[in-house]
Amino acid sequence: MSLVEQLKDQMKEAMRAKDKARLGTIRMALSAIKQIEVDTRETLTDEQTIAVLTKMVKQRRDSITQYESANRPELAAAEAAEIQVIETFLPSPLTEEEVAAIIDEAISQLGASTMADMGKVMGALKSKVQGRADMGAIGSQIRAKLN
Repeated sequence: MSLVEQLKDQMKEAMRAKDKARLGTIRMALSAIKQIEVDTRETLTDEQTIAVLTKMVKQRRDSITQYESANRPELAAAEAAEIQVIETFLPSPLTEEEVAAIIDEAISQLGASTMADMGKVMGALKSKVQGRADMGAIGSQIRAKLN
């Protein structure tokens, strides 16, 4: 079952359970996916769908930071609730040890030794860790290992 189909099934379940918060979040995710499909005129793969959901989580985390700095805890709580719903559809996150092992493996496979090779390493890792780890944190770990 594709990720979009899972989202649609969960939307139906949320409708039956009259869970308005979950229903709204799932509809928002499906809407974002549908918008990209309409714009690109192609059906998204599960990997592309994970990228959309990951982007939505990142946007909500940024919003939480802004709401907290503006002293709006009720809006930050609503965003946090949306993150929890979206994360149920994302793959389980990698641990620090798993990320380090994946980085070491990619560096050795590519024979990377300098900062000039960082782009190659990031490209190789993107498909493996997308939605499961923060690419910004991975970039800093790669930078530390290549220096």
